[in-house]
Amino acid sequence: MSGKKGIRNIPGMKHRRKGGLNQTQPDHFDRSHPDTLANLIDKWQQHLTERNYSKRTLEAHQWALSTFLTWTDQRSLQTPEQITKPILESFQSWLHRYRKPNGKPLAVGTQRYRLGAIQRFFAHLCKNNHLLANPAADLELPRKQPRSLPKGLNQQELQNLLNQPDTRDPLGIRDRAILETFYATGARRTELTNLDLTDLDPNAQTLHIRKGKGQKDRLIPIGKRALYWLEQYLEQTRPKLLLSIKEQALFLSGYGERISPGYLGNWVSKTLKQADISKTGSCHLLRHTCATHMLEGGADIRLIQQLLGHARLDTTSIYTEVTITHLQSVYQSTHPSATDKNPRDKPPNHC
Repeated sequence: MSGKKGIRNIPGMKHRRKGGLNQTQPDHFDRSHPDTLANLIDKWQQHLTERNYSKRTLEAHQWALSTFLTWTDQRSLQTPEQITKPILESFQSWLHRYRKPNGKPLAVGTQRYRLGAIQRFFAHLCKNNHLLANPAADLELPRKQPRSLPKGLNQQELQNLLNQPDTRDPLGIRDRAILETFYATGARRTELTNLDLTDLDPNAQTLHIRKGKGQKDRLIPIGKRALYWLEQYLEQTRPKLLLSIKEQALFLSGYGERISPGYLGNWVSKTLKQADISKTGSCHLLRHTCATHMLEGGADIRLIQQLLGHARLDTTSIYTEVTITHLQSVYQSTHPSATDKNPRDKPPNHC
């Protein structure tokens, strides 16, 4: 994010996240009477809002169901009573055949999420007596793809990445602080962009993550190296970026605003390429790196779960499968077969 164009003219930094239920553009779906699909979806979204679902979840549901509404509108299907299981299966086939502008199909996870939102919507209609039967109840979703193991950075790759920002420049100091915070805490990109000044406690060496995934808060430690760069940023850079004393965001853009998650992800991806790192991922790659390095250093898996903010331990346990280097090291030093200096001289024992 740093560069030669000056603090106020950083390309992309002005792109703030505009998503949200209160800023949606007119969609022209049929709302001519209360029982149209569009009106009922609006009411369901309002119901989820009242139940304190996160803004991110609400936007994801809105995104998923707008695709379905577009598809039904093109086929003059306006009410829930017109939707049958064969029609939903036809929509599912359409999702499978759909190709993005780059010619690639929708990811299986994307298809599953859109269909899952439809299932939840129709279940809500049945629960509230808008329908007698749920046409989506027996809809078979595409099978999940095998979960790929997360790939963290090794120490050399990590150092190459951290060295990319030009710390002679104010924005370079901020960028280094961002990378160090990602690696030190394993925070998600939205969690990092949501940080306020008061969330950092340098004396206690802690960071307060507010309303993380599942709207849960957590208090996590942060290392001395990350604290050093954060202090440099707060002393040297943030005062130069600040345009309004009312702005409480910890990390500011070149326009004095809170940095958006979308732009942050794009910037980290670009910085990884500049560091000649070909591994896929951006901010989440640093999250994986944090967890993997801690596990290799001997951290208990449950403590890593707390640090990352995972609701379930099995989500964290995937990291136990990626530390093959550490496993090989321990194996080489402990297993008799690996430590035997003259393997040919000793035939195996037979029971």
